[in-house]
Amino acid sequence: MSAQAQLEAFGSLVSSGGGNYGRDLRFLTRAVDPAVAREAAVLILFGVLDDHPAQFHSDAVPDDLDVLFVERASTLNDHPGQVAFPGGGVDASDADAVAAALREANEETGLDPSGVRILGTLPKVGLPVSNFLVTPVLGWWAKPTPVDVVDEAESASVFRVPVADLLNPVNRRTTVLGRPGQEHRGPAFLVNGVVVWGFTALLLDEVFNQLGWTLPWDEAQEMVPPL
Repeated sequence: MSAQAQLEAFGSLVSSGGGNYGRDLRFLTRAVDPAVAREAAVLILFGVLDDHPAQFHSDAVPDDLDVLFVERASTLNDHPGQVAFPGGGVDASDADAVAAALREANEETGLDPSGVRILGTLPKVGLPVSNFLVTPVLGWWAKPTPVDVVDEAESASVFRVPVADLLNPVNRRTTVLGRPGQEHRGPAFLVNGVVVWGFTALLLDEVFNQLGWTLPWDEAQEMVPPL
């Protein structure tokens, strides 16, 4: 089965309530009060590699896919400077979470939403630090269009990363964030000279795990995330 077919099957399964996606992320949702949380959506967009080939190759992982990221502007109030999937709050004018994810992706990267095929919506995940309930929208970039920073007040950069490079064990880390009385640990990916960590890395790690693409990596390789 091709990587695209695996993504399609995964999106269909999870959208119908099957599979185990999100089981390990429930701790985030329990930390958000649904009565006051704001609805949001992000677009996890996979597509055929652009003209930047993967540096890592393994028969165990797809080497012909990439995924779209946005590096948030350092001046934003929520999650400044972090690498994220395109997305944001669901507006009253949005028909649903899918519409919100596509609208935000267009506003942040300039992509043409008509070229995106929606494969499914994943269970909502809580984002406690900003009190969001986020719907991850899984997409396939059927007709890629050029992307770049649209508004420098929102984004510092827009880039695509080969999936194989994200899965390269050399690029995997465990972030350790210490706060009074508690320690938070999570997955991270080193790509394009930046660190994908926090909420985005948790979502990505869960997707890779459920697809069976994750390669063994040294979880003892720790780092303090860039704040």
